Amino acid sequence: MPKKRLTTNGNVFKRTDGRWQSVIWYFDEHGEKKRKVFSSKTKTEAQMKITNYIAQFNEEVRNSDESQKTIKDSLTHWLQVFKFPSVERTTYDRLECTANHQVYPLIGDKIVGDITAADLKSVLNHWMEQGYAYTTVKKVHILLNEYFRYLTEEGFIQKNPMQSVPMMKKSNFLAAQDKECLPEQEQVTVFRPTEIAKFKQEAFSTFANGKHKYQQAAAYILMLNTGLRTGELLGLLNSDIDLEHRVLRLERGVKEVWRRDGLQVEPGRDVKVGKLKSVTSKRTVPLNETAIAMIQELRKEAYFGEDTPLVPDEHGNFTRPVNFRKRYYRILEAAGIAKKGLHSLRHTFASNLVNGIKQADGSIKSLTPRQVADLLGHSTSQITELYYVKKDTSRLHGITNDFNL
Repeated sequence: MPKKRLTTNGNVFKRTDGRWQSVIWYFDEHGEKKRKVFSSKTKTEAQMKITNYIAQFNEEVRNSDESQKTIKDSLTHWLQVFKFPSVERTTYDRLECTANHQVYPLIGDKIVGDITAADLKSVLNHWMEQGYAYTTVKKVHILLNEYFRYLTEEGFIQKNPMQSVPMMKKSNFLAAQDKECLPEQEQVTVFRPTEIAKFKQEAFSTFANGKHKYQQAAAYILMLNTGLRTGELLGLLNSDIDLEHRVLRLERGVKEVWRRDGLQVEPGRDVKVGKLKSVTSKRTVPLNETAIAMIQELRKEAYFGEDTPLVPDEHGNFTRPVNFRKRYYRILEAAGIAKKGLHSLRHTFASNLVNGIKQADGSIKSLTPRQVADLLGHSTSQITELYYVKKDTSRLHGITNDFNL
């Protein structure tokens, strides 16, 4: 991309009518040669006009040339112009958060054109050494990679420094933190049967006067028996549920986004009701006896009408996810259960379905990974197998007996 630039420092000469004229030549942003002419009464005035114009010209070049801006100014502008209109609000909030907390504190004041691969690698190394999660550092890498690709494609910089900064392999990353790289299914946290019993006991406990300690406790057991994500559950309307046919239909989801005045972030967060995570997330989920009982319990506790949320706030509106999570963590703490994310309820549901539950007659009842994938809204059964199918090494016992070499 051609850059706007001056070709001379300007010429000053006296015209035949006695006035003084200043002329300066420059190339515009399209590469075309142009000139700027000033007329003055005196030579001093003519020279001053040239000096002022050159200063103004250089300032405009600096403001228009991304390579001369700081990382903070340039990256913020790119986010606002290219990302804000084209991504989900939650995605934009995450990108902005990554820039504010992981990028700007380290290289925000550096000039774009001066950034090297070593500068960018040092950013990733810093957060790795600080013990941050692999996924967090990877988000930094993805943001920087996309941003510097844009700068290169637009011609603001000649070479993309991120080409020399590949994302470290997860195993090497964890090894540098003295952590073990576990198989995916071993990283999934689930509730053991004893923990489920303790959770239920605490969730439905009451005070001496008979009043329930926790609001909407049945919602957590509903998640445990349907595998719903938090946003899916909180976006569920009473009209989405068909108890006669024992199913519920997922049509929308609830998320929290930063409150904004245009692009400017303001204090607080807003509840956003919108589309689900993916196309396969829009699905029909069957209800077992426990799930039906929990839905009835929730309606008994608070019901504002068919077109209102199954899990409403005190005004009948959608419940804020942050409040729903805080209540869940209070139950865990009171029950003496190690802290697990709300997603662990979904993990527990899926793990039990795919690996099986022992029946009264001693048999193991389970579903196929494909069936579980459809229930969870996964796009492929490979995701289900990766996270939930446990390795059974017992079947390998004695398998090499006839292979003596």
